[in-house]
Amino acid sequence: MTRARPLASALLAVLLLSTVSACGSGDDAPKNVSAKVAALGTLTPGVIKVAVQPYAPYTSVQGDKIVGLDGDILTYVAKKLGLRIKPQVTDFAGMLAGVQSRRVDLTVGGVAWSADRQKQGLFTDPPYYSPPAMAVRGGKTYKTVDDLKGLSLGTVEGYVWVKSIQAVPGAKLHAYPDANGVFDDLGAGRVDVGFLDPLIIIAAQKERPDLKIKTEYLTPPTAGEVRAQPAYQYFQPYQTGFYLPKKATRLEKAISAQIDAMYTNGELAKLVEKYGGDPEQFLEPAADVAAARRGVDRPATWTPPSIAK
Repeated sequence: MTRARPLASALLAVLLLSTVSACGSGDDAPKNVSAKVAALGTLTPGVIKVAVQPYAPYTSVQGDKIVGLDGDILTYVAKKLGLRIKPQVTDFAGMLAGVQSRRVDLTVGGVAWSADRQKQGLFTDPPYYSPPAMAVRGGKTYKTVDDLKGLSLGTVEGYVWVKSIQAVPGAKLHAYPDANGVFDDLGAGRVDVGFLDPLIIIAAQKERPDLKIKTEYLTPPTAGEVRAQPAYQYFQPYQTGFYLPKKATRLEKAISAQIDAMYTNGELAKLVEKYGGDPEQFLEPAADVAAARRGVDRPATWTPPSIAK
């Protein structure tokens, strides 16, 4: 769901989303929808149709609810805006395709902002920033890219960390079909460090204590290091966003306003902690976040939301 995850077949994704959409078609809009809620411009007044991929603990669908970190954030926002959430399950490519073709109002789940993606849709302000996380075993400590030189480093096939790992001098890449393979070899000592989404590692710590792993956050490479080795850019934190169709400007602004409020009222910190994350890692932007979006899809004066005082 992040920029770190591979895209599935676009055609399959469209078929998946179309099938799910058809199953849920014909639902009547809620009665007595206020003019304010209707003005948000959702496909069905009073309802927000959301495409998600099962990726716990970020997004999972239980009944008619989206749970997980992104699901909980969206639930809070939707309640504030007077919207009822209607989930539609697909894969990552289907999530993006559903938004870009406006078959859904929104997709969530650690979707990374990028200049290319914003050309085809709208991003909200970041509900959180995803830090570069490492699964480490055996009491070892690794902090910088230099610490990774010559080590055996694991990740999932197709994730962008593959490129970063391949650029580390002397490092040996171990790529696996899924995260379980990374954790299995990490526990067996065949891999020194595993690069995965941070909440995935945190969840594995709880679910598989026998692995004796811990979560560490990599100190991001400097701008100079990235200029010298562009593949290191994927060792930097990235900003996530809720992703909407290009025409959904009112809805995007309304959601962004609620997200910004959650930084200041403590709600986001509570939710990040609920899933084992560190608010200082997830809710404080890196230095390049503002520069990436200013003059692209935000004004030149835009300041990224943050819990930092």
